[in-house]
Amino acid sequence: MNKTIDFSKPVIALAPLAGYTDLPFRSVVKNFGVDYTVSEMISSNALAYNSEKTKKMLEKSPNEDPFFIQLAGNKTEILIAAIEKLNEIDGIAGIDLNCGCPAPKVFNHGSGSNLLGDLPRLQSMLRTIKKYSNKQYTTCKVRIGVDEKIPIDIAKAIEDCGIDFIAVHGRTKKGAYKAAVDYDAIAAIKQNINIPVIANGDITDLEKAKYVLEHTKADGIMVGRGAIGKPWVFHQISSNNETISNELKKEIIIEHLQKMIMHYNEYGVVMFRKHLHTYSKGYDGANNFRDKVNTITDSKEMLELINQFF
Repeated sequence: MNKTIDFSKPVIALAPLAGYTDLPFRSVVKNFGVDYTVSEMISSNALAYNSEKTKKMLEKSPNEDPFFIQLAGNKTEILIAAIEKLNEIDGIAGIDLNCGCPAPKVFNHGSGSNLLGDLPRLQSMLRTIKKYSNKQYTTCKVRIGVDEKIPIDIAKAIEDCGIDFIAVHGRTKKGAYKAAVDYDAIAAIKQNINIPVIANGDITDLEKAKYVLEHTKADGIMVGRGAIGKPWVFHQISSNNETISNELKKEIIIEHLQKMIMHYNEYGVVMFRKHLHTYSKGYDGANNFRDKVNTITDSKEMLELINQFF
């Protein structure tokens, strides 16, 4: 039986980020007080049509519990086929509908944040998940509008579908990742609906996490880009302590590399380069280090370089 989420204290979650929050990364942050994790966004199309790459994305680490699969889609019949595949897999606590992705290829396909411009269609997708899924939770992650902010309309439409909780990124689709996050809009959603609300958007450190919880009165926070290059942010938030030793940082970086190699074999070394680019931010000699990183394909060599640099 999957663990349930305890909303009696603020919940801390890892946001799904394509290309970053894969199994190795999620298994690393899960040790730092993250209450639940979510897969990278999975196309219901790819899942329905048995893509091998997609199947690999459904795998979870043994420590990930509760674990959610995030689906993107816009057609009920394809969504049903995808849900039926997930119904056969144990260890998934819930299905999360992506209603926030601003990427043009997702938006133009009618998925992600496109659904915010057509609330009846968004509702029909959520009701489909609710009806056909055998998982404990049905949730969704939203933004606060496409071009205009309509946070309360969106939240009420979603609550009407009987879903369990909602994660809100406080920007519109148009705001992409640059506009200021509207924490007032998240606070308004919290005041107007009766299901738990998780606040998301620009939460980068302990101080910001406290501010967002206080300001929005949300039931939890979800950290995405703020954890890339510093997964220990979850340790800081959950332990309410800003300090983190260099030893612990280094240990985490090495563990992350090892998990990448376990999951992707030697290619994990190449895939880990982008993580080392962010891990090395702010260190002396970071540029030189990145140049070296970009040529390494051997795991032993990579480990040696990490040990020297950090």
